[in-house]
Amino acid sequence: MTVTPARWAPSRRIAEILRTETAGGLALLGAALLGLGWANSPWAAAYAWLGELRAGPAGWHLDLTLAAWTADGLLAVFFFVAGLEVKREFVAGDLRDRRRAALPVAAAVGGMAVPSLIYVLVNASAAGDLRGWAVPTATDIAFALAVLAMAGSRVPPALRTFLLTLAVVDDLLAILVIAVVYTTGLAVLPLLAAAVPLAAFGWLVRRGGRRTGWLLALLAAAVWLLVHAAGVHATVAGVLLALTVPVDRAGGDDAAARLEHRWRPVSAGVAVPAFAFFAAGVPLAGAASLGAALREPVALGVLAGLVAGKPIGVLAVTWLTRRVSGSALPGGLVWADLVAAGLLSGVGFTVSLLVAELAFGAGSIAEEHARLAILLASSIAAAGATVLLRVQRRGPAGAAIAEPAGESV
Repeated sequence: MTVTPARWAPSRRIAEILRTETAGGLALLGAALLGLGWANSPWAAAYAWLGELRAGPAGWHLDLTLAAWTADGLLAVFFFVAGLEVKREFVAGDLRDRRRAALPVAAAVGGMAVPSLIYVLVNASAAGDLRGWAVPTATDIAFALAVLAMAGSRVPPALRTFLLTLAVVDDLLAILVIAVVYTTGLAVLPLLAAAVPLAAFGWLVRRGGRRTGWLLALLAAAVWLLVHAAGVHATVAGVLLALTVPVDRAGGDDAAARLEHRWRPVSAGVAVPAFAFFAAGVPLAGAASLGAALREPVALGVLAGLVAGKPIGVLAVTWLTRRVSGSALPGGLVWADLVAAGLLSGVGFTVSLLVAELAFGAGSIAEEHARLAILLASSIAAAGATVLLRVQRRGPAGAAIAEPAGESV
């Protein structure tokens, strides 16, 4: 029998806590509030100095600021875990069944198309900056599921499955947008060279072995370095690495499940909170200045896209898909549940903040306006969904009350 050393017991308990959706969401929220509070405190200069502190070898063009390291480096871990979840959903999860996946997949597409259209209309009519059209299209998986988990045990399991599938597809499309739209000055040779350690990583994972962790880490670092050198946003390396990991089609224990189990605490407890800490630190120079900033076209477009565009897109496309295909809502769900899911998909936060930085450039006025709108919109969406989920009438077993006659369930 293997005995776990006592000195490792606390760290294992912390890791298990961070694997829960509620803990991950709270860590994200706490880090964001800390960054926002510090940036607006008498010690704001120290916060700015910390974010601009540089580290890394200049010869490899890696003398990045700490804020950039969290966005380019640590978020690669988040996208690695998200990529593993995406692959598991497509191979062994709900996305494997096309009929079951049709509604949430269509909802994800609608939840991206409508917000981007709203952003473009707002900014085109006011001579705003159209580069941010993708900012309100993202959904923060960790934050949205954490809000759902904190809503209580009466939330039907089908709602979590619907929201998870929607968010996974949303993130997959967001990753494609980052890779295609926000890649400039592509260097082909480093990108081609990245295929070598990437293939080696996939081969080593398939070969198995419990003592290859250090070698996998070196290969992953090599992929990240080469993707970064190619001019592609380095977080894409996390997704590429995840796609090489095999998944058991029966849904059993496999390399993807083990790696996701191992790295989720790092993603939820370190990577995402660190990024949120620096990204959420927007100076609020008084109510008048804040109100003026939120009236700018970029802020209005992001705010309207996330708060209104997301639920409208999710509900409209879900309704249309049902009318065309005749498919039913997932078991136990009613339209009020889908309104809550639509609101929760408006919690853009992590990915929206990243896209805003890529679209407008770190430190620009437009990015600052977008960040303010993202913080406000995510708060409104989370609060609205929480209230709706808590006040909605449900049966004693936690399932939603059945739909009226004539509605498919």
